[in-house]
Amino acid sequence: MNAQMKNIAIACLLLLSATLTAQDFNIEEQLYNLPDVIFKKINTPLGYEAAYELRIKQQIDHQDPKKGYFYQRAYLSHRGFNRPTTMVTQGYTSNSNRISEVAELIKSNQIDVEHRFFGESVPDSIEYQYLTLEQATADLHHINEIFRKIYPNKWVSTGISKGGQTSIFYRYFYPEDVDVSIPYVAPLNASLEDERIYTFLDTVGTNECRAKIKALQTRLLKERESVLPLLRWYSYGAQLHFNYLTFEEAFEYAVLEYSFSFWQWGNDCNNIPSKNASLEEVLYHFVTVSGVDFFADQSMEDFASHYYQAGSQMGYYGYNISDFKPLLKALPTDKNPSAVFMPNKMKVPFNNSTPKKAAEWAKKHGNKMIYINGNSDTWSATAIRPNDNVDAIWFFLDGKDHRDARIKNMTEKERVQLVNNLERWLDMEIE
Repeated sequence: MNAQMKNIAIACLLLLSATLTAQDFNIEEQLYNLPDVIFKKINTPLGYEAAYELRIKQQIDHQDPKKGYFYQRAYLSHRGFNRPTTMVTQGYTSNSNRISEVAELIKSNQIDVEHRFFGESVPDSIEYQYLTLEQATADLHHINEIFRKIYPNKWVSTGISKGGQTSIFYRYFYPEDVDVSIPYVAPLNASLEDERIYTFLDTVGTNECRAKIKALQTRLLKERESVLPLLRWYSYGAQLHFNYLTFEEAFEYAVLEYSFSFWQWGNDCNNIPSKNASLEEVLYHFVTVSGVDFFADQSMEDFASHYYQAGSQMGYYGYNISDFKPLLKALPTDKNPSAVFMPNKMKVPFNNSTPKKAAEWAKKHGNKMIYINGNSDTWSATAIRPNDNVDAIWFFLDGKDHRDARIKNMTEKERVQLVNNLERWLDMEIE
């Protein structure tokens, strides 16, 4: 090769290098070229090159474009085109861009997706028949198809609680979309009243602690004539309104919810007021664990889409009232009350065929899954259980609840196991 040809070759290499470098850093140009995506720049998280709030055009009915469309909110945190991508599957509203543990761990890009029909991801008028697991996961599949054009490397999905459920269903419907799924504290309920919850609440912790929980619930119901006026003043101050449920119904639901919430959020048995404590002490503790606000109108409105999904497909839980029947005055006692509160009290038939199919799929085909649960969390009762038929790993973290069952709280041995499997499945080293 003569000198002139060498110079031309070097110039071509430099030009190619400059082009690739420009592509690596020109994320906005790439976003402009993506279909169905509107974006605006937001604050960039530490360790990332840029971040954007997205609006992604989604069909209301993925089977019939004539039904119209809506824009789904998501957040993109860009680290590099050559990095893996983590999709965070939210189960509810997502009001801000937060980097997940998984994205931090594998140094990935992140796309955090608000769930359909929550927050700002709603059409002009919500038609609940299109709020199905099939439609919600088709939203995620559409996002995956769009962003694979700029992020062609490994993909991971992860979510917490209902977002973890979404991650499981997403993998069930679209098993090739991502390489690894990491659902946190994700129940997979079998029915509208999954009785595994009752078994958990009857056996978790110590006999002494469970007795203290029951005693507090019993005292609240027995002393309702003194309790209700104090709770009413609390409700006035908190500007709570009760039209979906009456105030007394909300009170009784909150008392029944107390044991579920107590274990879900990792409360300390030593903090339960003694039988000699004043009623004010009891109520202060009660409203911090299971207040009537959860059963007020605003909560019903905020979680309307959640309750629709629970009552139509996903299943949920009820309240075992066998110990409290004589003390209940507002709620019916012919059957256990349900924790599902359908929007506008609509009547919708329950069909659990999809959760059943997903559970069977997970047992036989759910490879490259990492399930993270806390063994003190009420929702661990209906988590997918370990089995040896698939290449997956399970963590039931000792003493951890719905909030604390996280990678950061794992033992060194648990973390090593998680990282080793991720490295194997993603074919990469994790620092």
